[in-house]
Amino acid sequence: MMNATIPAQGLRVAALAADAPKLRLGLPASGDGAQIHALVGRCPPLDLNSPYAYLLLCHHFADTCVVALRGERVVGFIAAYCPPGNPAVVFVWQVAVDAPERGHSLGNAMLAELLARPVLAQVDTLETTVTPSNLASRRMFLNFAAAQQAGVAEQSLFAASDFGAAAHEEEILLRIEGLRAAANLSCPSPRAAIRGE
Repeated sequence: MMNATIPAQGLRVAALAADAPKLRLGLPASGDGAQIHALVGRCPPLDLNSPYAYLLLCHHFADTCVVALRGERVVGFIAAYCPPGNPAVVFVWQVAVDAPERGHSLGNAMLAELLARPVLAQVDTLETTVTPSNLASRRMFLNFAAAQQAGVAEQSLFAASDFGAAAHEEEILLRIEGLRAAANLSCPSPRAAIRGE
């Protein structure tokens, strides 16, 4: 029988993983606003809004936003809302995932958490916008749609010129339709994300 040895670095990584607090997904609270603002600042090319905007999202739109916490640290956030008069649509404004958490389907897990909420029971369509250069965001939404067996339509929503003098790319609307047709929302095997309270 052959003995396998684990390099010292591997032991250190395994120990760090064992000591890492569990990931919890849930409703954001106003106390999360400052950390959310800092997280978005670490996630280019997302537009960084004011701290006040994130406080308002946590206060007024908690039911349609998701925070991911590892221990007490905010490591993921979704800002979303239902457009007025259209309870069948949820618009996902921003998805931020901290760099160490990327590559583990946390974005998809947060989307599934969001759409599983009773307050969004009527939602069958998810809308979002992506810029042409944000390939990671586009890939995440397309993977989520594929996992739901939902259709995706896209069109230009805001031209670069709509932003005035600000240097900003075109925003392309992605419309993921038929979400409830799959009955149970799923996400492509999140390796780390679990639902918590």
